[in-house]
Amino acid sequence: MSKQEKKAETFQALHAGEAFVMPNPWDVGSARVLEALGFKALATTSSGYAFTLGRLDGGVNLDEMMEHTATIDRATALPISVDLENGYGPDPASAALAVTRAAEAGAVGGSIEDYDREGFIYELDHAVERIAASADAARGLGFPFTLTGRAENHIRGNPDLEDTIARLQAFEEAGADVLYAPGLRGGDEVRTVCQALSRPVNVLAVPGMSLAEIVDAGE
Repeated sequence: MSKQEKKAETFQALHAGEAFVMPNPWDVGSARVLEALGFKALATTSSGYAFTLGRLDGGVNLDEMMEHTATIDRATALPISVDLENGYGPDPASAALAVTRAAEAGAVGGSIEDYDREGFIYELDHAVERIAASADAARGLGFPFTLTGRAENHIRGNPDLEDTIARLQAFEEAGADVLYAPGLRGGDEVRTVCQALSRPVNVLAVPGMSLAEIVDAGE
């Protein structure tokens, strides 16, 4: 079994167990510090990396992000999941390619969101096609790449919980292994989302919401 396959199985097993915290390194130094602190997996941050280059979130291209991913992966023994934004293109093929490239860079997971860099959320059918294409790409890798489907409503000015849940349910049906709606506001919303889904849910920690509250809401 290769190093990447072992990382992939470890990452998959983490999602099958108790809740865990996955912090966001922005460079090699922060990745090594977070590993030394005892975290079990890391997730790259698109905004954090862009900021290190003096750019805004969304200002990094696919090649740059994959070089960054490979650098972080080489620096740590932990599983790495990549923030793949919208897959660096609006069409399903772009999202699928981003998953394949992330795997080639050493990652064992990645997220695809339903928000376009041009400033709008994709229509549901189109968003689902993108997740389905990404899931197909992930299944063809030969190891368990963990695909996260992201619904961006709550951090893009549209805190419509009903629509968010409908999107996450559709992403689950399309093949996403993990669901994620960054920006949920409080334990009640987290609980409602978790109860509507059958697969693991990621939650973005926000001020005023403790880890204990998040874990309790997800049980």
